[in-house]
Amino acid sequence: MTEILVQPGTEEKVPSVSRVIDHPAWPVLKDAVERIRPWQAKDGSIDFTAEGAPDRADAEAAVRRVIGAVEELSPLLPHDAAYHEALVKDLRRWAEGGFEVPDFLDSLMAFQPAAHREHGRQHLVVFPMYTQNGNPNRNLEAVVLRMVWPDWLAELERTRYDNPLFCAITFEDFTAGYDTNSAVLFPETVAVREAPEQFSWGAIFCDREAARFRKVTAAAVGLLGLELPEDIAGLIHDQQRCEDAYVLWDMIHDRTHSHGELPFDPFMIKQRQPFWMYGLEELRCDLTAFKEAVKLEAEGVAQARDVQYAVLFDRMFRFPVTGERVRNYDGLGGQLLFAYLHQHDVVRWKDNKLSIDWERVPQVTNQLCAEIEKLYRDGIDRPKLVHWFAGYELVSTYLAPHPASKWAKGPDALDLTQPPRKLVDDVLPDEFPLSMFYEALSRKLKKVIASTRGITGNSPEQVAA
Repeated sequence: MTEILVQPGTEEKVPSVSRVIDHPAWPVLKDAVERIRPWQAKDGSIDFTAEGAPDRADAEAAVRRVIGAVEELSPLLPHDAAYHEALVKDLRRWAEGGFEVPDFLDSLMAFQPAAHREHGRQHLVVFPMYTQNGNPNRNLEAVVLRMVWPDWLAELERTRYDNPLFCAITFEDFTAGYDTNSAVLFPETVAVREAPEQFSWGAIFCDREAARFRKVTAAAVGLLGLELPEDIAGLIHDQQRCEDAYVLWDMIHDRTHSHGELPFDPFMIKQRQPFWMYGLEELRCDLTAFKEAVKLEAEGVAQARDVQYAVLFDRMFRFPVTGERVRNYDGLGGQLLFAYLHQHDVVRWKDNKLSIDWERVPQVTNQLCAEIEKLYRDGIDRPKLVHWFAGYELVSTYLAPHPASKWAKGPDALDLTQPPRKLVDDVLPDEFPLSMFYEALSRKLKKVIASTRGITGNSPEQVAA
């Protein structure tokens, strides 16, 4: 957006840029970051002895361009002034130290987007970081984003779903690490000398989630011949409705990781566990969001019905057929939801067409949520290994394990003299293979899913829709 300012005492009109990506310093910053990224090793350092490495003078010049552009852009974002000041110091220290493993802890701690969640607020973020489900290396990245914090969401967070660390965001522009499938900005991905005791924010790009959902769901519905109620068909063609559904879904999902009758450490940080336990945790959080959305719909919250079908369709149509089949815990959760609904006669596949009993969806989906919640409640009184077997039993009730699975044969097939974490080695990479239905769907949706790489709410196909 460009404003026209009239200077005092003159009639001269001077353009004033308010969007970061419209400022001439943004392409300079973006180009400098893209120049630096290929020079970096996996840990973010630059090895000047490596083949194809730049001269140190070239690397220093590129960092100076990044610094200069940040300093030009920072006045547009006075709320990030302290962060940008610390960022410039971290960039200079990295260059002056010979471009060894970067340490941006100081600037990371200065960046506090959750402290003032204001709808439409811009942020310019530059960090050496990996992007989850994107680039695994800690390369320098630059991203311009906006906060999504409408009044209705702020009120629900304040009165019902307290989540002071949660930030819903959308893309304005980004460097190559985000031209991927990554839809999150998490502080734990940043290169630092030591991990802080506690992070103060976590952000999710609802526009990418919504755009990806729309494209994959529309393709799956067409392939499967699924007839949708009019209001749900409208959801798939409305980017704003989908974004609203995702910000509410994500906010409830995120807080659920630390709410409920949890055996211990729901995030399972630094723990080695079978991947179905991670799958059950993520599915529990999604089904909790679904359950809360059923309640909110009854109370007249406009976005609540959309949340239910965003959870249902993304879990059933995209999750099982996205990514590799190596310990794909999100895919497993999607398979489990579909199988549960199918075996309870809510989802039917007949005459090469999919049909859904829309009236029974809330009841039966909440029933699966209750089964997982019971697993958790009972888990408090179980040893870890017994709890893992209980989780396996729940999943294998509805999904067929691989015929070669040792875990499927029970405790007698495993060496129980080993500590539990060692028994994870006996879990097959694809312990619960895709069904024939999903194998076929995967082949048909493969190109559509690949085409969503780097998609945003402003991608041409999304705007056209």
